[in-house]
Amino acid sequence: MAEGAAKRGASPTQAISPPPLRRKVETTVTKKSAANFFTPASQKKPESITWRVIGTSVIIGKQITGKAVPPTEKLRRIAGFDLDSTLIKTKSGNVFPKSATDWQWWNTKVPGRLKELNAEGFQVVIFSNQKKISVQKDIKGGRSDSKSLSNFKEKMTAVMTELDFPVSVYAATTDPEYRKPRIGMWREFLEDYDLDVAGVDLPASVFVGDAAGRPGDHSAVDRGLATNIGMPFKTPEEFFLGQITEPATMGFDPKSFVKSDLEEPAKPFARKHPLELVIFCGSPGAGKSTFYWNHLEPLGYERVNQDLLKTRPKCLKVAREHLEAKKSVAVDNTNADPETRAHWTSLAKELKIPIRCVQFISTPDLCRHNNAVRASNKELNPESRTSLPGIAFGDFGRRFRPPTLDEGFDDIIPVEFQFHGSEEAKGLWGQYWV
Repeated sequence: MAEGAAKRGASPTQAISPPPLRRKVETTVTKKSAANFFTPASQKKPESITWRVIGTSVIIGKQITGKAVPPTEKLRRIAGFDLDSTLIKTKSGNVFPKSATDWQWWNTKVPGRLKELNAEGFQVVIFSNQKKISVQKDIKGGRSDSKSLSNFKEKMTAVMTELDFPVSVYAATTDPEYRKPRIGMWREFLEDYDLDVAGVDLPASVFVGDAAGRPGDHSAVDRGLATNIGMPFKTPEEFFLGQITEPATMGFDPKSFVKSDLEEPAKPFARKHPLELVIFCGSPGAGKSTFYWNHLEPLGYERVNQDLLKTRPKCLKVAREHLEAKKSVAVDNTNADPETRAHWTSLAKELKIPIRCVQFISTPDLCRHNNAVRASNKELNPESRTSLPGIAFGDFGRRFRPPTLDEGFDDIIPVEFQFHGSEEAKGLWGQYWV
């Protein structure tokens, strides 16, 4: 407005708006929560359920309040349980829950029986494989927990609150060292409650789970865990309902492959010619490399291995050099089919050297077991092999065709796997690992 200009008068037809009222802010803070905030930590009541996570491997929840009955015996009796399809199931009928509230007791008898165990002095604990839970932070959602972890905590809080006695849950995510049937969660539990010192009455304890190796079961990891720990095992039908369950059809028993020191070991291989080429034929994890170090290396055979040399042409080149230097060679590869083995029979024919084949007789279960044991135990893995993906065993199975003398072999030596080692090594190898 120019200096000295007249001010515009107020409009006689429009009312002047009153100043805006301040909006009343609703608060969710109660007097109780505010008082609790300012209460000294030493005076606050402890949370009834606490949670912690070990790396990205195990989620541990403990209900530390409720109606606990002190044990009367020196050694603790443990009642261990799987979670899904053992203690609870989904309300929706889906295999996996749709939400944190999509659960109900597996049977109406479950909570009462668990409370009886607590009253009898058992320590109740849940061991569950939960591969679908992510323990990474939900950055997009602004939460400290992922949605899957939040849902799991909410569900288990409801389960444990309804039981109303001290109970703990151990849930293994993706780390195989903690997942059943391996005993990583069990060891963590023993350490948490000082039971590695106080001791557990294993014969009087029990583990209950639905993965029992029966026809139709998705696996046998629950039975395997109980076997590894050394405690009796029952299915939910046996334990809660008193039913006689179907027998397990677990085809693989690691202890059946452990060689007794009292048995006189037969010599599985002997040199037949002063100079010869020997090729192995067998799945990954069938024990080929161990067989070489135990039986062929002491006889002076040079080893050719594609894992080390990377390509078949390099393997053929190195083998030729050894043979031309009058050194016998052992080819430590899978050699699954006649087309692959033909590279070696052709080399032997060209050099006019006899060729022999060692065929490793093994099942996929045995090979997966060897793979898991090897990757998880440095003392049983002198070459520091990493764990092979499952596709490696399936690929061999699809390509495999048994070797025949018609391919040009002087002989074919079948070898069935037997584990040899110290008592400690036998104890490790004899556990269930997959």
